[in-house]
Amino acid sequence: MVGTDVHRFDRLVDWLERWQGDHADVRIVLQYGHSRAPRLPGAAPFLDHEELQRAMAEATLVVSHGGPATITEARRTGHLPIVVPRDPTHDEHVDNHQQLFARRLGAAGLVRLCESEAELVAALDEGMTDPSRFVLAADPDRPDPRAEAVARVGQVVDHLVARRVRQRTGGSRR
Repeated sequence: MVGTDVHRFDRLVDWLERWQGDHADVRIVLQYGHSRAPRLPGAAPFLDHEELQRAMAEATLVVSHGGPATITEARRTGHLPIVVPRDPTHDEHVDNHQQLFARRLGAAGLVRLCESEAELVAALDEGMTDPSRFVLAADPDRPDPRAEAVARVGQVVDHLVARRVRQRTGGSRR
C-alpha cells in the first residue's frame, strides 16, 4: 500500500516488481496510488476502505509506505507491517516526516523498517519463509488506537499551549 499521496512512489513499485519477478508463485495485491502503473495483475491505483481492509485481512504480509493511518490499519488487521518510508530526496514527499516516524516505530519494534531494496527483499523472503514473524497477537481488550492517538495529541497540545501561555506571562500562571 503506497497510500493516496499525490507524490509518486515508483521506487517501491519497482522494488516489488523485481521481487515478484523472482517469486512468480506469490500473488501481490498492490495499491499504487499516483505511482506508475505496475506490471502486476493484482495492482490497482486505489482501494476503497472496505477493499483495503479485506486485502490486509487476507494478506500473508503487508508492505506499506510510512503513513501513520496505513501502518495503524495494518497493525489492526494483525500484521507487523513492512514499512518503506517515502523519501523526499526522490520527490516522494514534501519532507522527511515518514522517515522519522517509521524509524521511531522501527526502533520500538512496531514495524519492520526497510529503507533499501536489500532490506525489503530480506523482509519479504523472511516473511514468506516464516509468516508468523509478521503476525501480531490479537488483543481484544486493547482500547481503540485512534482514541489513544487523539488523547495523546490532546496531551501534547495542552502541554504546548500551557508552555506558550507561561512564556507570554513571564512564567506566572493566571
